[in-house]
Amino acid sequence: MKQLLATYQPEDAGDVQDMLKDLLGDTLQGMLEAEMENELGYSRYDYANKETDNRRNGFSKKTVTFSMGDLTIDIPRDRDGEFEPQVVKKHQTDISTIEDQVLSMYAKGMTTRDITEHLQNVYGVDASPTMISKMTDKILPIAKEWQNRPLANKYAIVFMDAIHYNVRQDNTVIKKAVYIAIGTRLDGTKEVMGMWVGGNESAEYWLGVLNEIKNRGTEDILIVSVDGLSGFGDAIHAVFPNSEIQRCIIHQIRYSTRFVSYKDIKPFLSDLKLVYQAATEDVALQQLDALENKWGKKYPSSIRSWQNNWADLSTYFKYPPELRKLIYTTNAIENFNRQLRKVTKSKSIFPTDDALFKMLYLAMTDITKKWNGRPRDWSKILEQLLTYFEGRISLVDVE
Repeated sequence: MKQLLATYQPEDAGDVQDMLKDLLGDTLQGMLEAEMENELGYSRYDYANKETDNRRNGFSKKTVTFSMGDLTIDIPRDRDGEFEPQVVKKHQTDISTIEDQVLSMYAKGMTTRDITEHLQNVYGVDASPTMISKMTDKILPIAKEWQNRPLANKYAIVFMDAIHYNVRQDNTVIKKAVYIAIGTRLDGTKEVMGMWVGGNESAEYWLGVLNEIKNRGTEDILIVSVDGLSGFGDAIHAVFPNSEIQRCIIHQIRYSTRFVSYKDIKPFLSDLKLVYQAATEDVALQQLDALENKWGKKYPSSIRSWQNNWADLSTYFKYPPELRKLIYTTNAIENFNRQLRKVTKSKSIFPTDDALFKMLYLAMTDITKKWNGRPRDWSKILEQLLTYFEGRISLVDVE
């Protein structure tokens, strides 16, 4: 968006409307080109795969009407005159009803075949699944540009987690992790910083993600909330040495109760709650000692996991309740992942990394449309951050 504003330099609402018209025009142009490619069976200049005598024959200009006025587009032509465009049909002058339908449906998890049937039933548009796939492929350069955009100089909180999908690679299906980072800026707004498709989740891959975040302009992260992946903390401190790490309490509870028998789970959790819900760290340590005295001999691994990871588990005790609620768990990013799963549940296997990334990007843009608020009591939280991290952030950073 900053790049668009720098290019167009709009001064009023009319200038913004002109900018959006250009964006829609480019999108429609790309979709029409995809239709022509599907019609001829080969991409522009790819003559090696040409199996027809027909070929491209320039463009004809056409003016259509949509929700923001009139728009002039170039309709591709073929030499034999057989090309029948579907996204903007011959003699069609009003595109307001379908200008955003294909990408919107794809972003909500509909398969290409579902979209084909919907367009045929509702709009009378005849578009094959292959054509729909090629149309949505046109979003990939935009998605890649988003993935490489500059980031904020400083973030108050960054949540990091991975979600897993089956992807076909070299004629086999393998499980790949999509590494996701969601950052809360100093003004309280949040954004998805990026989504990276990689192999199995590892601290080594996270190190590469963190380096990329730094290379894209982020100089400091105050607090990082993560799960219990081994070596995660070391990877974070290798890139952002001053960041404070809060290990997810919910993940830790799930891990430590794996060793507890069913008949003991309720009393064990009742005693454990006295540890992580304590008012101060000193009280929490006293309750952890009491927990060890009562359950240590029966469930040593459960107690030891809290003791060994206490440095990263106890970070939130130093902060006020308003900030504790934000950082003690990775629920913020898990809720985002849950919404991604709703969209992608129709696809058990993705044919390529790009196919997976394309769907996740479109889903992400749909999900984040509602991210227009700030956490409750953010002004109060910011005052606390300015005090705790004096010298690293100031009101100038917020502005």
